[in-house]
Amino acid sequence: MNEFEDLLNSVSQVEPGDVVTAEVLTVDANQANVAIAGTGVEGVLTLRELTNDRDADINDLVKPGETLELLVLRQVVGKDTDTVTYLVSKKRLEARKAWDKLVGREEEVVTVKGTRAVKGGLSVEFEGLRGFIPASMLDTRFVRNTERFVGQEFDAKIKEVDPKENRFILSRREVVEAEAAAARAEVFGKLNVGDIVTGKVARITSFGAFIDLGGVDGLVHLTELSHERNVSPKSVVSVGDEIEVKVLDLNEEEGRVSLSLKATTPGPWDGVEQKLAAGDVIEGTVKRLTDFGAFVEVLPGIDGLVHISQISHKRVESPKDALKVGQEVTVKVLEVNAADERVSLSIKALEERPAQEEGQGDEKRQSRPRRPKRQEKRDFELPETQTGFSMADLFGDIEL
Repeated sequence: MNEFEDLLNSVSQVEPGDVVTAEVLTVDANQANVAIAGTGVEGVLTLRELTNDRDADINDLVKPGETLELLVLRQVVGKDTDTVTYLVSKKRLEARKAWDKLVGREEEVVTVKGTRAVKGGLSVEFEGLRGFIPASMLDTRFVRNTERFVGQEFDAKIKEVDPKENRFILSRREVVEAEAAAARAEVFGKLNVGDIVTGKVARITSFGAFIDLGGVDGLVHLTELSHERNVSPKSVVSVGDEIEVKVLDLNEEEGRVSLSLKATTPGPWDGVEQKLAAGDVIEGTVKRLTDFGAFVEVLPGIDGLVHISQISHKRVESPKDALKVGQEVTVKVLEVNAADERVSLSIKALEERPAQEEGQGDEKRQSRPRRPKRQEKRDFELPETQTGFSMADLFGDIEL
C-alpha cells in the first residue's frame, strides 16, 4: 500500500491538459508506449490520437527512440497491476496549436487537404485541425460530387473560426474567383480583336464550344465552328483539343470573349471560281426545299439555288412536288457569284423541251371562237334646218 502511494505521489505533477515531452519506447498493435520525461511514468499513444487517417500504419508515423511533444488527456490506472499511465495525444496538441494560429486570421488564405466527402460539402484538414467547406463554396459552380477533392491539397480562404464551438469554415470558391480575375486581367491585357490565338477545348454545349485561353474561357458559337451548316459541336471538336481561333469580340467588363474557328480555316468559297464556272454540269444533293426553289449542295459547304422556274419545263406548283431532300440530281451551273456567295443552277437546262404534237397548234387555233367583227362607227350629218321652206319645195315633183 505504501509503495502504491509513493507511485501516485511521484506522478502528481502530471495533469490532464499538460503538454509534455515523451520518448517512444515500443510500437505495437496500433499504439505506442511512451515515457513521459521527468515524471517516471508512461503514456499510451494510440493511432487514433496520432492521425485522422484510420488506414495509416502506425509504424510509418512513429519509431522507438523518437521524442514527441504530446498533450496529456487523462490518467489511467490499471485494474490488476495498479499501474498508472496516461492517455496522450499528438493530434490534439497539433489541433490546439492550429486553433491558436487561426484565431484572428479570417479572410486569410491557407493550404488545406481534402479528407472526406460529407453531407453538404467537404471535410478538410489544416495542420491537424478539421475544417469544413460547404459545397456551394467549393467552386464557382455548385459541386455535387465532392469526392474528387478528397486527397487533394488546395488553397482556401478562412471564413469563420470559433475554437469554443469547434467551428472552422473555409471557402475555396473565393480563391478560385480571385485567381480567375487576375488571370482574366492578364489575358485581356494581351488580346486584341483579330488576333489568332491557341486554346484548349474546355467544354462543349449544344450552342458551341468554350475554349480555355489560359485563365479565360472564350466561346466559339455554333455558327463559328465550321463553314458547313447545321453541324453538331461534338462532330467538329472534342474536349482537350488544342485549336487555333480568331478573336472576334472582347468584353472585359463582362468577361466575355467571342471566338471563331472557321475564320482560321479556308472557306468553301475561297477560290470557288477555279472549282465552278457557268456552263459546268455537275452532280449535287438536294439539301433543303423552299417555296421558291431547291438548294443543292454542289461542293462541300456550297449550296446553289435551283429556282422553281429552273426545275422543269413543265409548270411546277411547289418544289416538293418534283424534288426530295437527299435526292441526287444533275444540274447545270448558270452563274457563280463568289462575292455574294451565290450559285445559280438549273435542272431543266439539261432536259429537252417537250415537242408539240403535229396539228396541235392548228386545232387550238381552230377551236378558238372567232371574235365578232366590230361594226364600223359612222357619222351622219343631218342637213341644217333652214327657214323659208314650203311643202311645195319638198314635194314639188310628186303628182297628186
